Amino acid sequence: MAEESKENTNPQTAETPDWADMIAARSGDTAVHMDDLADSKILNQEEIDSLLGYSNSDFPEAAAQKNGVRAILNSAMVSYERLPMLEIVFDRLIRLMATSLRNFTQDNVEVSLESIESMRFGEYIDSLTLPTLLNVFKAEEWDNYGLMSLDSSIIYSIVDVLLGGRRGTAAMRIEGRPYTKIELNIIKDMIQLILNDLSTAFDPVTSVNFVFDRLETNPRFATISRLSNAVIVARLRIDMEDRGGKLDLMIPYATLEPVRELLLQMFMGERFGRDAIWENHLMERLWETDVEVSAVLKEKKVRLGEISKWQTGSFLPLEMDPHEDVTLICGDVPLITGSMGRKEDNIVIKVKGKAPKNG
Repeated sequence: MAEESKENTNPQTAETPDWADMIAARSGDTAVHMDDLADSKILNQEEIDSLLGYSNSDFPEAAAQKNGVRAILNSAMVSYERLPMLEIVFDRLIRLMATSLRNFTQDNVEVSLESIESMRFGEYIDSLTLPTLLNVFKAEEWDNYGLMSLDSSIIYSIVDVLLGGRRGTAAMRIEGRPYTKIELNIIKDMIQLILNDLSTAFDPVTSVNFVFDRLETNPRFATISRLSNAVIVARLRIDMEDRGGKLDLMIPYATLEPVRELLLQMFMGERFGRDAIWENHLMERLWETDVEVSAVLKEKKVRLGEISKWQTGSFLPLEMDPHEDVTLICGDVPLITGSMGRKEDNIVIKVKGKAPKNG
């Protein structure tokens, strides 16, 4: 009996699972799974750069795109309204500049507008390619400043053309030296010419005079606005056959604020929102228009009960002096005052001046 019990017990013991080993195995699997989850939540350097908006791509177009946190930060930039008339002013400027620079250089000059964009002032300063020459100019009527930047290519090209450089060869730039006094004086004359053209370009919109203030070669000394303030930048290209360069006109929105309402107008043809033909026609018709004018001798307040008692032949005392002035009105609008008199069989009024406005 003892042997049968032993034989029956052994198979049962062999088939019974080892729960401790299974629990340990499952605990080990769980630990491994948790480690995998932890590893999957750790960002590598490429993912971190992408999240922050930095790119190590070999393509500059991809690097220039703003995404991630940088896109969120840059979205803080207010979406500034378009100024339709300002675009027309810049279009007019390039036509004026082409004529002025042709006369200035006695060469075939072509001026083109590459782009007009809005950005922060600090962003624009950081985008400047050194060496560059910065001209600070002032809008006298607006009592604020703007910035004109000229790259070294246009500077040496203008100097080369004016000092008799041979055609067919690009202007040479000498590295490692500042601009000479002769070069600065030549460029100052060209800058003054462009500022005059810019003033003329604004004439159909408003009268403003842009004057030369100073020249700077260090962008830090050309700070005319806070780094976070918005500016509008017009990028121009000046070509003289095989020579030329770029010129930027940067105007802060704060400078344009006095004429913001005018620049918001929609462009309606070459008259910049005004039609001189219609104005002249309207003026001619106004001079030929007939209007009815009434002379008011005296005004008096009367009760309605008294008016109801009036009969044919009733008198209304006005209590006025014979030499007291009368008022000529058109509709309900008082025009002029004068003294009443008589000439032959007509009653006349001698004009003395404008009548005071009601209210």
